Amino acid sequence: MSALPASVVEDGTTTAVTMAGALNAALRDAMEADADVVVFGEDVGPLGGVFRVTDGLHDRFGEKRIWDSPLAEAGIVGTAVGMAMYGLRPVVEMQFDAFSYPAFEQVVSHVAKMRNRTRGVVSLPLVIRIPYAGDIGGVEHHSDSSEAYWTATPGLTVVTPSNPADAYSMLRAAIASDDPVVFMEPKSRYWSKQSLSLPVETAPMDRAVVLREGTDVTLIAYGPTVRTALAAADAGAAEGLSIEVVDLRSLSPFDDETVGASVRKTGRAAIIHEAAQFGGYGAEVAARVTERNFFHLAAPVLRIAGFDVPYPSPKLEEYFLPTPERVLNALASWEW
Repeated sequence: MSALPASVVEDGTTTAVTMAGALNAALRDAMEADADVVVFGEDVGPLGGVFRVTDGLHDRFGEKRIWDSPLAEAGIVGTAVGMAMYGLRPVVEMQFDAFSYPAFEQVVSHVAKMRNRTRGVVSLPLVIRIPYAGDIGGVEHHSDSSEAYWTATPGLTVVTPSNPADAYSMLRAAIASDDPVVFMEPKSRYWSKQSLSLPVETAPMDRAVVLREGTDVTLIAYGPTVRTALAAADAGAAEGLSIEVVDLRSLSPFDDETVGASVRKTGRAAIIHEAAQFGGYGAEVAARVTERNFFHLAAPVLRIAGFDVPYPSPKLEEYFLPTPERVLNALASWEW
């Protein structure tokens, strides 16, 4: 289990909470606090969503606040755009990462550009929840890492929690934002547990967090790979390597301050993600870290990523995903 962000304080009233449970609580609390918050998407109503993130909300708030949409992602997001323009705060679910692609035109052409198009007159307080990444044995279209599509689109805030505390706090912040947020939820971490007392407030949504202190190298991770990075840090410590782990949390905007401070301390950096390496999000991270910290780096920034192939079938998934062993092998490629 990953460490709690520094701003989370545990006391004697904590209980074990899953990430799915934390997201459910965040939606419930946001809907209770603001009658303008509405939730809709495929199977999010009576069923409670395929991952049960919306479980019980339909019974609690009724079909005027949370309802099942047609199986039409472009229609889901397009409807949410109109709702947000007229004062509601819609939270929509894409159900699976690759299911979001039919809505791509709506997101890129309208969601991301509305404030700029209207010179700030019209804002879109809209959250697009996307369960993403793999490690669940999903078939085609059910496991994908699409974060680079969204971070390459100016006008979108793109965030991803790695633990239940951040899942709750960051979703509440996303719903409260007056600008659109793509909220990416790592599917393989829905059942991870953390001792919490909800409600909880962690670091600001746009800030990275150092989860583990180290002196030899900064390992930058986000979402599903944070657990992998922490496991690599444990394995590295057994070999005398001190790895500092940074959880980005916000992919866009990027927290140059926190990441840069860590890199300047350690002098080396690597970025880990599940998506394919070529053109992946790690390329932007490597470029930013190099440009801003060049004279502090003792070696080139490394990328540990998925292979440059379509996401594989469940039986081959374990060979595709980055592992702690692949991380340590990559770090060993440097001249120390």
